[in-house]
Amino acid sequence: MTVQLGDAFSGANHAWPLSQPGIYMATLLLLNKPFGVLSQFEDKEGRRTLKTFISRPNFYPAGRLDQDSEGLLLLTDEGSLQHRIAHPSQKLSKTYWAQVEGLVSEEALDALRKGLMLNDGPTRPASAKQIPEPPVWARVPPIRFRKNDVTSWIELSIKEGRNRQVRRMTAAVGFPTLRLIRAAIGPWTIGTLQPGESREEQVHLPASSPKPATRPNRKSPRRRK
Repeated sequence: MTVQLGDAFSGANHAWPLSQPGIYMATLLLLNKPFGVLSQFEDKEGRRTLKTFISRPNFYPAGRLDQDSEGLLLLTDEGSLQHRIAHPSQKLSKTYWAQVEGLVSEEALDALRKGLMLNDGPTRPASAKQIPEPPVWARVPPIRFRKNDVTSWIELSIKEGRNRQVRRMTAAVGFPTLRLIRAAIGPWTIGTLQPGESREEQVHLPASSPKPATRPNRKSPRRRK
């Protein structure tokens, strides 16, 4: 799949066709980050990192995903693309599937939609709905819950990126998250990728972006889910 920049980012008032002078291609890697893996390539404590799954040089994450969360993580070797994906000013929507304790209520979903107060301030209105259990892989290790416990799934889309925001939002409405999977970032989806698998896509960047030689920041943003 090839994505034009204007298709991917809110606030862009047009897309840049390949025939326009100055357009160049940037490479994006879509990774299904497994549970228990850090969103970085090195760790002094010996924990699992992206190095196990991504061997291509000079690719770094555009944003983060917590060690105990799973799903879509984007990596690129182009600094301007990394900035456009990760920076909160771009308001790029991120969609999550959250398995929560209990049978989620319409009142809780409505509170998520309207926005709620967390300890670091109010959240923006989100898209929230209950969904059937998605056809996803078994988590290793599995979540911990008793045999007779009831759980349900929420699809939640936000345009923010605070520390562990989705988990804090569901807990604030009375339904703590047991399992969290990021399913999409903007137009990019996890598709059929299994844990540890990745695929390559191309993005058209305009001439106004930094030159292709620009490398992404090795230090990923601290925004986590």
